[in-house]
Order: sequence, then structure tokens, then C-alpha cells
Amino acid sequence: MDDIFEVIDKSRRKIRLTEKQWKHILKRHPDMINYLEEIKNTLINPLKITDYSEDEEVRYYYKYIKYKDGPYKYLLVSVKYLNGDGFVVTAYFEKHIK
Repeated sequence: MDDIFEVIDKSRRKIRLTEKQWKHILKRHPDMINYLEEIKNTLINPLKITDYSEDEEVRYYYKYIKYKDGPYKYLLVSVKYLNGDGFVVTAYFEKHIK
């Protein structure tokens, strides 16, 4: 499986977005097609990183996208960590940071 990209996040961990997950994101959130660079930037320099209460291996990375239309301006990128490496699970816009 090929990677769309691989970055090192703010806490010096490697995070990858695979082709499979990118297709999953676009199937569920087709509006994300134009936000690949923003997803990458959110992982490299997030506004905030929060925990996901139901899985201690998951983190939510947020970035405020001021030029986006409508009230949903916080880009949320969900990352799951396995053996120290991070994998993007999904990405979409939220109204508020959770």
C-alpha cells in the first residue's frame, strides 16, 4: 500500500496517510479533496492536539482554516498510533474543538 505522504509531527512522531485511508476519507467526506496540504500542515503544526476518550492510541489534531466557508472551520485529523507510528484514520471539518 502506497503512502500519500509521511510527516513528522510536533512531538517528533512519524505519521502516514495511506492511499486506502485517503480513499476512505474522500468517500465519507468528499469536500476534503481540496484540503490535502491542510491535512499535512495540521499534523506538522496543529492548533491543538486532544485525546479520544474511547481509544488511548488515538489523537485528534486541529487547525483553524479561516478562509473556509461556513461555520465548520476547524479541520480535525484523527490519528491512530501503532508501535509508535501514526496513521491518519480520517479528516473532516468541525464547528468546535472537542
